Amino acid sequence: MDFSIHHTASPLTEAFADLRSDCLVVGVYPNGEFTPSAAALDHLSGGLLTRLTQRGDLEMTAGKTLLIPSVSGLVKAERVLLVCVGAAEELKPKRWKSLFSESMNALQQRGIQRVDFTLLEAAPQGMSKDQALRHAVLALDEASYRFLDFKSDKTSGLPSVQHAAFLAPADDENTLEQALQQAQAIASGIELTKNLANTPGNVCTPSFLAETAQQLAAQSSLLDVEILERETMQQLGMGSLLSVAQGSDQPPKFIILNYRNAADDTATVVLVGKGVTFDSGGISLKPGEKMDEMKYDMGGAAAVLGIFKAVAAMRLPINLVGLIPSVENMPSGGALKPGDIVTSMSGQTIEVLNTDAEGRLILCDALTYAERFNPAAVIDMATLTGAVIIALARAPSGLLGNNAELLQSILQAGETSGDRAWELPLWDDYQDLLKSNFADMANIGGREGGTITAAAFLSRFTKAYPWAHLDIAGTAWNSGDKKGATGRPVPLVMEWLMTRVNN
Repeated sequence: MDFSIHHTASPLTEAFADLRSDCLVVGVYPNGEFTPSAAALDHLSGGLLTRLTQRGDLEMTAGKTLLIPSVSGLVKAERVLLVCVGAAEELKPKRWKSLFSESMNALQQRGIQRVDFTLLEAAPQGMSKDQALRHAVLALDEASYRFLDFKSDKTSGLPSVQHAAFLAPADDENTLEQALQQAQAIASGIELTKNLANTPGNVCTPSFLAETAQQLAAQSSLLDVEILERETMQQLGMGSLLSVAQGSDQPPKFIILNYRNAADDTATVVLVGKGVTFDSGGISLKPGEKMDEMKYDMGGAAAVLGIFKAVAAMRLPINLVGLIPSVENMPSGGALKPGDIVTSMSGQTIEVLNTDAEGRLILCDALTYAERFNPAAVIDMATLTGAVIIALARAPSGLLGNNAELLQSILQAGETSGDRAWELPLWDDYQDLLKSNFADMANIGGREGGTITAAAFLSRFTKAYPWAHLDIAGTAWNSGDKKGATGRPVPLVMEWLMTRVNN
């Protein structure tokens, strides 16, 4: 989907004459008051919008829409979409984005190709216009997303809307043009994340992720990629990571992305993404129901690749490293077994009590590897535990870590972006649950507090730097009729990175 901004210094009644879209979208508040653009249209039409709203043709609930023919010969758009924007004090990020997704839903199968939105004039209180624009673009892009790579018919169900423009005053031109470029970059990263996660495991293997990383590097002079193969990982002592891969015919890959666009002495941020391209559970085999969704167990890896695509497109002035340990977890005669003891890159030994707790086994070696970059902060993102869904449902991602300032900044970025996280405790009390009679630690801590004990395990490998862990098992994809990748936590992490650059 293409986006643009239509800047005008003219009165709205005159500005409408310059628009050549198929539909003009304007807003009305639940109390019947119009936004400036809607008020101008109402005046041009001799009070048509007032009559429609007063007789109840538009339900006065945020996101409800009413499509009507063009209201005046002075308005070139063939149709007008009237949207109830909701009460100003209720326009939080989620509600604001819903105005655009609901508008898209009302338009996308009606043959309308070009749309002009005037809703920026109703931006929520406390939300800057550039942030409001970024939310709008991401909402529209989400509403228009389709994954048709494996469909015979590549056109069925595609939305008719191909271009969206936003009306804005001329004095906002520079700020909003930059915000639009940022939003499009983030949207491209979210799309890559979704596409990778939605791709089936027989195609999206560790090698496929490595090739995708190399393709990203070929598109940006600021990005380099290195792929470590099994032999190099063995030399580095990544015994924990390699133990997960030993049951699969697919070779493991350790993907290193290095983006540099800041001064050499600027501290580096490291992002780590879990890349289990299919998780059968290994010898601790998962139930068959919904096992197909275990192609999404590389959601963290997909998010890291999407973030790097967005950062490179935005040319964000930052030094950023991405680490993606990627394996396939399969049962076979050579697979890791419950009771096996493996040695991690850190030298710590791990008794594997459940081979389905494999994500932490690959992440721990990646987190040890991260030390060599002397990072200012490390954020890992992983579809790590089903327990996080029990604790938090699918609204926020779980957040844990060892640095209060880092965690607070991520929580704030979640509130701003609408891609929220919620902090869980990571007290020393939980470490005793990982005791093993035979190794330095076990890889599981029992049924209680599964999300916390998984993070407690990872914390043993992150003592050298500020670290945050995002458990995205409840947010990286949807199940049921809406099954598909969400692209989270790309919006959250991009907001955090952009805020870090600007502060």
